[in-house]
Amino acid sequence: MDVDFIFRIAAIGILVAVLNQVLSRSGRDEQAMLTTLAGLVVVLMMVVQKISDLFLLVKELFGL
Repeated sequence: MDVDFIFRIAAIGILVAVLNQVLSRSGRDEQAMLTTLAGLVVVLMMVVQKISDLFLLVKELFGL
């Protein structure tokens, strides 16, 4: 696993946290929650792609 991948996930987390705080303090709680959900979906999609690559590698390795 690349360190770059971990840094991308961390950067998305920091960005979402900052946006969440800014939107929360300005009284837009619904948008803050939607921003958090969008960040979670983006990170989950990135992780699912890596897991898919892992399964393909294992499948190729064992010749299945």
